[in-house]
Amino acid sequence: MPWQTHSLMSQRLTFIEAVLHRAPGESIVDICRATGISEKTGHKWIQRFSRGGPAALADQSRAPHVPAHQVAPALVRQLCSLREAHPTWGARKLRQVLTAEHPQVRWPAPSTITALLTRWGLVTRRHRSVRERTTWARSPLTPAAAPNDVWSADFKGQFRLGHGAYCFPLTIGDLHSRYVLAVTALESVSTAPVASSFQRCFAAYGLPRVIRTDNGVPFASPNALGGLSPLAVWWLHFGIRPERIERGAPQQNGVHERMHRTLKAEATRPPSASRPSQQARFDRWRCEFNERRPHEALGNTPPATHYTPSSRRLPRRVPPFDYPAHVELRRVEPNGTIGWHHERVFLSEVLQGEYVGLEETATDEWTITLGPLTLGIYSEELFTFVPQLAWNPTTW
Repeated sequence: MPWQTHSLMSQRLTFIEAVLHRAPGESIVDICRATGISEKTGHKWIQRFSRGGPAALADQSRAPHVPAHQVAPALVRQLCSLREAHPTWGARKLRQVLTAEHPQVRWPAPSTITALLTRWGLVTRRHRSVRERTTWARSPLTPAAAPNDVWSADFKGQFRLGHGAYCFPLTIGDLHSRYVLAVTALESVSTAPVASSFQRCFAAYGLPRVIRTDNGVPFASPNALGGLSPLAVWWLHFGIRPERIERGAPQQNGVHERMHRTLKAEATRPPSASRPSQQARFDRWRCEFNERRPHEALGNTPPATHYTPSSRRLPRRVPPFDYPAHVELRRVEPNGTIGWHHERVFLSEVLQGEYVGLEETATDEWTITLGPLTLGIYSEELFTFVPQLAWNPTTW
């Protein structure tokens, strides 16, 4: 395949031109997709253009203000000497002590100090076994030993209604009893209507321990920290664990897929003329499936004879995450970062508005958690955040 000959600068100018002269009803997301860039990148270019015009679209230097090789040798010797005397001190502590002892000296930034110490072999970067970003939410799958242990959710393939609009059927079921909790004819797979459907299920049937889905939107965000989506973060507030099957392995949710085959055969062929009529058809089908249809895996009895609502009821308000008193709290900004000791630590834009907890678990290392979910480790010495997502069962 030949290399593309147009420059990045021309691509950015073309994008800005398309944004400035977009057609009525055309969104920035549509233009991003058409030009093959992410929405985050598109908004970055728009902000740069608004601040500085076309010139601001050029690549910006990533060089530090004071490169490590430009630090005076005498300062390097003092830094290294103090680090050797205190090998557990990070760059920030070293700089603070030296600034107090020699206030007339302009000491380099902590990031530059870390680079210097690394060059001289006084800092060893930790090689962590970074797991695949969504492993925490996958295997081993939770056994459904009782009603509401595990709910499963998915979209049965979309289809056109009689008037031409698409219907996206969202299905929610209880794996233990095979009871279908909801079949909702939605206009899209966007988060808000899906959350509303779950809200109604939680109000009617209580809260499950686990919700099992595939890795598609809105259940997951493939590029976010741990694959978290706004919907999954909302579930975490209720103590519900998001659980996902392997990619390309629908058999891991076989009970739900088998229900989809019956739903498709009995309630979608031919499709109804409109969404309300299709919803009424789904409601009739769900009643018959739950109340009358014998199920071989249930001893030829219907699912309704095996299902009982959850004892965990839906609270009136979304509960905040409960952190121990000794844990430091930080609010995630809209750009996905938190402020920590004059540094910005990027976590994920999906977490904006949420409070995360930071607990020191080793010297200059802080474990960052989101309620019952461990997000990873931040090293003050290396100024790095390493994702290490893990569900904390003690908070169930």
